[in-house]
Amino acid sequence: MVQVSLLRRTKIWLLALILVVPLFSTLAYAAAKPVGAAGERILVGYWHNFDNGSVNIRLRDVSPDFDVIQVAFAEPVGGPASGNMAFTPYNASINDFKADIRELQGKGKKVLISVGGANGTVDLSSEQARQTFVQTMKSIIDTYGFDGLDIDLEGSSLSLNGGDTDFRNPTTPRIVNLISGVREILNSYGSDFMLTMAPETAYVQGGYVAYGGPWGAYLPVIYAFRDQLDYLHVQHYNSGPMTALDGRSYVQGTADFQVAMAEMLLQGFNVGGNANYKFPALRPEQLLIGLPATQAAAGGGYTTPANVHKALDYLIKGQSFGGSYTLRQPQGYPSFKGLMTWSINWDKAANFEFSRSHRAYLDNLGTNPGPGPDPNPTPDTTPPTAPSQLRVTAVTSNSITLEWSASNDNVGVVGYTISYGSGSVNATNTTATISGLSPNTTYTFTVTAKDAAGNVSSGATVQGTTASSGSPGDAQPWQPYVSFNINDEVSYNGNIYICLQAHTSLPGWEPENVPALWKLK
Repeated sequence: MVQVSLLRRTKIWLLALILVVPLFSTLAYAAAKPVGAAGERILVGYWHNFDNGSVNIRLRDVSPDFDVIQVAFAEPVGGPASGNMAFTPYNASINDFKADIRELQGKGKKVLISVGGANGTVDLSSEQARQTFVQTMKSIIDTYGFDGLDIDLEGSSLSLNGGDTDFRNPTTPRIVNLISGVREILNSYGSDFMLTMAPETAYVQGGYVAYGGPWGAYLPVIYAFRDQLDYLHVQHYNSGPMTALDGRSYVQGTADFQVAMAEMLLQGFNVGGNANYKFPALRPEQLLIGLPATQAAAGGGYTTPANVHKALDYLIKGQSFGGSYTLRQPQGYPSFKGLMTWSINWDKAANFEFSRSHRAYLDNLGTNPGPGPDPNPTPDTTPPTAPSQLRVTAVTSNSITLEWSASNDNVGVVGYTISYGSGSVNATNTTATISGLSPNTTYTFTVTAKDAAGNVSSGATVQGTTASSGSPGDAQPWQPYVSFNINDEVSYNGNIYICLQAHTSLPGWEPENVPALWKLK
């Protein structure tokens, strides 16, 4: 009798377990879904696993205003081509760091491991490097319990080989192996495992102007994971001027730049200007804008909270601020996801200006989508100040290089116009090389500044004389931030190159690195 009763109780407990376990599994899956449900907007921040003079923060002490924390970085040991990734907490023991992650996860935050960074070059050109990358990254993820993987490869980590022309079918080994390796990592975890990316503008939107070398080199990776990608937050900083869908060039740090660069991904664009290779639009809920938390956090691109909110009002609600860029979708993109910052540490150093101001703004958007476009925006009628200290810094027989000190404006300067005789060129930085000039000729140059509303400053003037024909060094030296036209010639590392596509040069786009823009003479 006792044995029968015990058997009956055992069966009852087994039945209870059968009923309860699926419930717990469902709850666990629900809790693990990505943050930011439909209509909610998020803040993503990078946490330094190093001391760079900003401020030291324990991971568990990250501002509660952030929804996703990117731990920066897992980096290669044994050289970039080894694929051997490593991560060790710099300000906590391994056990304490794991506890910090669990504490944040318990608060509903997502903690991801970011790969690469500015100094962590990763080159997966070989199959062995790919395999090692997968093994070591899975070990890091499993050891600490990260919620996902962030790809923040910069510099030479991603660069297209010559002849690699179709982003849908890449042939460059380091790109092919990265895609294969990341896919293998994703397949090792459940559907709640997150994937994010933080490329620089040249590697994404830069592919609109040219496709080769670094230009557009991230596009094959984004395209390969377009359905699995949770968030793409392109770095709208440390960027040169970028060409938008309207064919105009926009400068970082302005509301126009934020809107124009974001809509390229919301609309899609022809890669390298080729209509046969259109990069498809991503979903608005996949996209965030990446910004520096302070001026000290990056080499350029800091945007005041007021100008960020102007940009988001236009981008999300269609409420124009009277800028130069016009949205292709006038009503805006209501489900645009939010903002990313470099970094959580720099934000704390600035007394949380970034997270506090933008958290409040984004939360207000969640409950108050806004009245729509402002039919009568307050016009900006104040022109910039005139450029100062205009001077000639270099001459050849067919070119003159000018430099000047920046103008100021109540909203922001978006560019400069250099006029001479019947010609003119535009520039977005405080230097320009005027090419196609006649030898041994004196020119008068006038430089004016313009703002987003079209207001133009008074001009600064200087004269310059080209060298005699046949002078040595007729080909101007290649420099960044110079506007080049087709067939312009430059000298670089002892060679002469001919320009193939009109563009404004940027650091990293040297002639020998970007065959899509230059050919050897």
